[in-house]
Amino acid sequence: MTANKAAFRVVVDGKDITPMLEGRIPGSSDRRRLVSLGLTEKRGDEADQLDLIIDDTDGRMAIPAAGAVITVAIGWAQGIGVPIGLENKGRFVVEEVDHSGPPDLITIRARAADFTSEIRTRQERSWHGTTLGSIVADLAKHNKLEARCAASLASIAVESMAQSRESDVAFLRRLGRAHDAVAKIADGKLIFSPIGAGVTTSGKALPSRTITRRMGDRHSFKVQKAEEAGAVEATWHDRGAAERKTERVGEGKGKVRKLSRTYATPDAAKAAAGAEHRRAARQPVSLDLSLALGDPRFAPEQRVTATGFKAAIDAVGWLVSEVSHSIGDRGYVTTLRLESA
Repeated sequence: MTANKAAFRVVVDGKDITPMLEGRIPGSSDRRRLVSLGLTEKRGDEADQLDLIIDDTDGRMAIPAAGAVITVAIGWAQGIGVPIGLENKGRFVVEEVDHSGPPDLITIRARAADFTSEIRTRQERSWHGTTLGSIVADLAKHNKLEARCAASLASIAVESMAQSRESDVAFLRRLGRAHDAVAKIADGKLIFSPIGAGVTTSGKALPSRTITRRMGDRHSFKVQKAEEAGAVEATWHDRGAAERKTERVGEGKGKVRKLSRTYATPDAAKAAAGAEHRRAARQPVSLDLSLALGDPRFAPEQRVTATGFKAAIDAVGWLVSEVSHSIGDRGYVTTLRLESA
């Protein structure tokens, strides 16, 4: 019987250190130099994170410099019921390194390479008479990224939009909230798409996945009391009439929500109210899953169907909000955080 064997590739500033990490510590037959590899992939404007813990008992490992670029791929070398091969997980920049002991350990924390200091620096800029797609393109160009804005969003007219003492990351978060969308920065690209659209960095749709109870090691399902979606109101400033006017989306019996921001046009106000109404209508449920066997093919924004759990769990259309991969003494494990689509 073929035993499942996890695989990985780690390249630091162009140097492949995988053979060193896969090796055993001299004088020890069972201690691999790589103690653990942890990778968390997040949705939207949060940077993916890489954590490495390396055994340096013999003093042979070099300490990477802050700012070093690490390229990582993970997967399975062999096994039954697992996808064989490596899945590229992108580039990461070292932000923090710690050497401690005894026993001597090197701990490395790195974040997605596309989250530069520039994209987290506060900016001042404005747009007039343009489209949402053009704004996303401008932000991408400023950060040396390739823009990928969904067609359903790109054509939305924007009469006036200002970025005032906001980082590009914070501004993208605000744009996403106003349009029920999410911005993902990865692999040199800025992807702006509706929540649940689920696209790869190449623009292709992420395949939907099915998770059975037998695939899970453990799970945690939570449900909260749903709010009445009700109606949402957003105001906009009518310059001609010199007064504020209101756009309303939805009806229902719930309390009317009033957005605090004042928008420049009726279209912008209606879009923001619609986005908030759709958010409120989503069922407040979550499902955390640990898969018995890791799977590098899961990704944030991917749609998932659960089967073999309780009826209340199987009935929900799920969306991956966060994926964590861990390779260590327990082998290769993937943990998923799901929310209702």
